[in-house]
Amino acid sequence: MTSLSTDHAILELPNPIDLAEEMAGANNWDFSREEDELIILLSGEYCDMHLRLFWHQEYKTLQLVSFLDLKIPENRLSDMQNVIHRINETMFLGHFEYWHNESAILFRHASLASDPMAGSITADHLANLIEIAVKESNKVYPVFQFIMWGGLSPEEAIEASMLECAGSC
Repeated sequence: MTSLSTDHAILELPNPIDLAEEMAGANNWDFSREEDELIILLSGEYCDMHLRLFWHQEYKTLQLVSFLDLKIPENRLSDMQNVIHRINETMFLGHFEYWHNESAILFRHASLASDPMAGSITADHLANLIEIAVKESNKVYPVFQFIMWGGLSPEEAIEASMLECAGSC
Protein backbone atom coordinates (compact mmCIF):
# COMPACT_ATOMS: atom_id res chain seq x y z
CA MET A 1 0.00 0.00 0.00
CA THR A 2 1.31 3.45 -0.88
CA SER A 3 1.82 5.84 2.01
CA LEU A 4 1.02 9.48 1.30
CA SER A 5 2.87 12.26 3.05
CA THR A 6 2.39 16.02 3.31
CA ASP A 7 4.46 18.85 4.67
CA HIS A 8 1.70 19.68 7.17
CA ALA A 9 1.29 16.23 8.75
CA ILE A 10 3.13 17.06 11.99
CA LEU A 11 1.32 20.30 12.82
CA GLU A 12 -0.87 20.24 15.91
CA LEU A 13 -4.29 21.73 15.30
CA PRO A 14 -6.24 23.54 18.03
CA ASN A 15 -8.75 21.33 19.79
CA PRO A 16 -12.20 22.26 18.39
CA ILE A 17 -13.78 20.89 21.58
CA ASP A 18 -12.68 24.16 23.21
CA LEU A 19 -14.72 26.07 20.64
CA ALA A 20 -17.68 23.68 21.03
CA GLU A 21 -17.60 24.24 24.80
CA GLU A 22 -17.70 28.01 24.29
CA MET A 23 -20.62 27.60 21.88
CA ALA A 24 -22.53 25.40 24.33
CA GLY A 25 -22.03 27.96 27.11
CA ALA A 26 -23.07 30.88 24.90
CA ASN A 27 -26.28 29.02 23.95
CA ASN A 28 -27.04 27.97 27.55
CA TRP A 29 -26.98 24.29 26.59
CA ASP A 30 -26.46 21.66 29.27
CA PHE A 31 -23.05 20.09 28.67
CA SER A 32 -20.17 18.22 30.24
CA ARG A 33 -16.56 18.17 29.10
CA GLU A 34 -13.63 15.81 29.11
CA GLU A 35 -10.34 16.59 27.38
CA ASP A 36 -11.23 15.60 23.79
CA GLU A 37 -14.97 15.07 24.22
CA LEU A 38 -17.99 17.26 24.84
CA ILE A 39 -21.49 15.99 25.59
CA ILE A 40 -24.35 18.40 24.91
CA LEU A 41 -28.02 17.86 25.74
CA LEU A 42 -30.33 19.48 23.18
CA SER A 43 -34.08 19.46 22.81
CA GLY A 44 -35.16 18.64 19.31
CA GLU A 45 -38.56 19.08 17.74
CA TYR A 46 -39.68 15.59 18.85
CA CYS A 47 -37.16 14.35 21.40
CA ASP A 48 -34.06 15.10 23.41
CA MET A 49 -30.72 14.46 21.75
CA HIS A 50 -27.39 13.78 23.38
CA LEU A 51 -24.69 15.16 21.09
CA ARG A 52 -21.18 13.91 21.66
CA LEU A 53 -18.30 15.63 19.93
CA PHE A 54 -14.94 13.83 19.80
CA TRP A 55 -11.68 15.36 18.58
CA HIS A 56 -9.14 12.89 17.16
CA GLN A 57 -5.88 14.85 16.86
CA GLU A 58 -4.07 11.96 15.17
CA TYR A 59 -6.55 11.99 12.28
CA LYS A 60 -7.36 15.71 12.55
CA THR A 61 -11.02 14.73 12.63
CA LEU A 62 -14.01 15.93 14.61
CA GLN A 63 -16.67 13.28 15.06
CA LEU A 64 -20.23 14.15 16.00
CA VAL A 65 -22.56 11.47 17.36
CA SER A 66 -26.15 12.37 18.25
CA PHE A 67 -28.09 9.79 20.24
CA LEU A 68 -31.86 9.98 19.82
CA ASP A 69 -34.04 9.42 22.86
CA LEU A 70 -35.73 6.23 21.60
CA LYS A 71 -36.41 2.84 23.14
CA ILE A 72 -36.93 0.30 20.37
CA PRO A 73 -39.23 -2.64 21.08
CA GLU A 74 -37.45 -5.89 20.23
CA ASN A 75 -40.23 -6.93 17.85
CA ARG A 76 -39.67 -3.78 15.73
CA LEU A 77 -35.86 -3.95 15.54
CA SER A 78 -35.71 -5.57 12.10
CA ASP A 79 -37.99 -2.93 10.59
CA MET A 80 -35.98 -0.17 12.29
CA GLN A 81 -32.73 -1.48 10.82
CA ASN A 82 -34.40 -1.70 7.42
CA VAL A 83 -35.66 1.88 7.55
CA ILE A 84 -32.26 3.16 8.73
CA HIS A 85 -30.71 1.55 5.67
CA ARG A 86 -33.32 3.17 3.39
CA ILE A 87 -32.86 6.59 5.00
CA ASN A 88 -29.07 6.39 4.66
CA GLU A 89 -29.39 5.78 0.92
CA THR A 90 -30.82 9.29 0.59
CA MET A 91 -28.43 11.16 2.90
CA PHE A 92 -25.71 13.46 1.64
CA LEU A 93 -23.89 14.10 4.94
CA GLY A 94 -23.72 11.77 7.90
CA HIS A 95 -25.72 8.63 8.48
CA PHE A 96 -27.96 6.91 11.03
CA GLU A 97 -26.97 3.75 12.87
CA TYR A 98 -28.37 1.34 15.39
CA TRP A 99 -25.86 0.51 18.13
CA HIS A 100 -26.88 -2.87 19.47
CA ASN A 101 -24.80 -2.70 22.69
CA GLU A 102 -26.38 0.65 23.57
CA SER A 103 -29.81 -0.20 22.11
CA ALA A 104 -29.65 3.25 20.55
CA ILE A 105 -30.31 4.96 17.25
CA LEU A 106 -27.89 7.73 16.45
CA PHE A 107 -26.80 10.15 13.78
CA ARG A 108 -23.06 10.17 13.08
CA HIS A 109 -20.80 12.35 10.97
CA ALA A 110 -17.07 13.01 10.92
CA SER A 111 -15.40 16.13 9.57
CA LEU A 112 -11.78 16.45 8.57
CA ALA A 113 -9.74 19.49 9.51
CA SER A 114 -7.21 18.55 6.87
CA ASP A 115 -5.79 21.93 5.94
CA PRO A 116 -3.58 23.19 8.79
CA MET A 117 -2.86 26.41 6.88
CA ALA A 118 -6.58 27.27 6.94
CA GLY A 119 -6.85 26.54 10.64
CA SER A 120 -8.91 24.04 12.53
CA ILE A 121 -12.66 23.60 12.71
CA THR A 122 -14.28 27.05 12.71
CA ALA A 123 -17.32 28.22 14.69
CA ASP A 124 -19.40 28.28 11.49
CA HIS A 125 -18.27 24.77 10.59
CA LEU A 126 -19.13 23.52 14.08
CA ALA A 127 -22.53 25.25 14.05
CA ASN A 128 -23.28 23.66 10.67
CA LEU A 129 -22.39 20.19 11.95
CA ILE A 130 -24.69 20.56 14.94
CA GLU A 131 -27.47 22.08 12.81
CA ILE A 132 -27.26 19.19 10.32
CA ALA A 133 -27.44 16.60 13.12
CA VAL A 134 -30.49 18.25 14.68
CA LYS A 135 -32.22 18.86 11.33
CA GLU A 136 -31.71 15.29 10.09
CA SER A 137 -32.77 13.82 13.44
CA ASN A 138 -35.93 15.94 13.51
CA LYS A 139 -36.69 14.93 9.92
CA VAL A 140 -36.51 11.16 10.50
CA TYR A 141 -37.77 10.86 14.08
CA PRO A 142 -41.42 10.56 12.94
CA VAL A 143 -40.40 7.68 10.65
CA PHE A 144 -39.05 5.80 13.66
CA GLN A 145 -42.18 6.58 15.68
CA PHE A 146 -44.50 5.35 12.90
CA ILE A 147 -42.64 2.04 12.84
CA MET A 148 -42.35 1.57 16.60
CA TRP A 149 -45.78 2.72 17.71
CA GLY A 150 -47.87 3.02 14.56
CA GLY A 151 -47.08 -0.47 13.31
CA LEU A 152 -46.21 0.79 9.83
CA SER A 153 -43.74 -0.93 7.53
CA PRO A 154 -40.51 0.95 6.70
CA GLU A 155 -41.93 1.93 3.30
CA GLU A 156 -45.22 3.17 4.79
CA ALA A 157 -43.42 5.10 7.55
CA ILE A 158 -41.14 6.89 5.08
CA GLU A 159 -44.04 7.72 2.80
CA ALA A 160 -46.22 8.97 5.68
CA SER A 161 -43.65 11.22 7.32
CA MET A 162 -41.18 12.38 4.70
CA LEU A 163 -43.48 13.96 2.14
CA GLU A 164 -42.08 17.01 0.41
CA CYS A 165 -44.41 20.01 0.23
CA ALA A 166 -45.02 21.12 -3.35
CA GLY A 167 -46.67 24.48 -2.89
CA SER A 168 -47.70 27.18 -0.49
CA CYS A 169 -50.94 28.56 0.87
